[in-house]
Amino acid sequence: MQAAYPYIWYFFIYAFLGWCAEVIFAAARKGVFVNRGFLNGPLCPIYGVGLVAVVALLTPARDSLGLLYLGAVLLTSAIELVTGFLMEKLFHQRWWDYSQMPFNIGGYVCLLFSLIWGLACLLIVDVVHPLVAGLVARIPQKLGWPLLAAFLVIMAADYAVTIACVLKLNRRLSGLDDAAKRLRTVSDSLGEGLADGAIALRKRNEALRTVLRERQEKGNFVERRLIHAFPQMRSLKNGEALEAFKEHIRQLKEQNKKEKKEQK
Repeated sequence: MQAAYPYIWYFFIYAFLGWCAEVIFAAARKGVFVNRGFLNGPLCPIYGVGLVAVVALLTPARDSLGLLYLGAVLLTSAIELVTGFLMEKLFHQRWWDYSQMPFNIGGYVCLLFSLIWGLACLLIVDVVHPLVAGLVARIPQKLGWPLLAAFLVIMAADYAVTIACVLKLNRRLSGLDDAAKRLRTVSDSLGEGLADGAIALRKRNEALRTVLRERQEKGNFVERRLIHAFPQMRSLKNGEALEAFKEHIRQLKEQNKKEKKEQK
């Protein structure tokens, strides 16, 4: 455990710095704060895992910039590829998508961002990590271990809450898809029915629309945050329902902005 101590600290520090970088990048592009990342807290674990792997495995190549760069490109790309694939299989969602980028692999990774990651890792290994390692070395283990234990418990709770919300979102999207299919069936029948039947079908149609609208409006905070954090997220099973849910959230956001302007 003593050998693992600094690396656990590195994981949390780099996960936090990665979250900061994502927030800055999103703010620069969109002009607003977006709580990026899978978790609700200020951590992007993929950065923690990726940079700990780079530090642990590639520091011996520090004196060879070419080898360090190539190793960083391959290692970070492999981690992003595996993470994206596993998250898709576990949650049936595509969280990010590079399909429109040239030289991509399954939309999980692309050459441009892999090359950028390689450059970033050069900077981290040569400049940032010595500072981080020096900071961790100054944290007494009697204080450090309790802090790490608290961080791990908080992160585990965050994972539990987020995963539960993602699973709930999937169930909601499935329900939305079912309601939409029934709605289309009723609409088709409405066009073919006679007058008396059409009136009854219309009432049923309106009831289904109400159910569909109510289900769309039930999105909780975590679900809305994930939609904002991963704007390219796609559902592999309920694509239409997810896009409708995204549009509903966008409309609510625009409505809230309009109401705030009117209040001013």
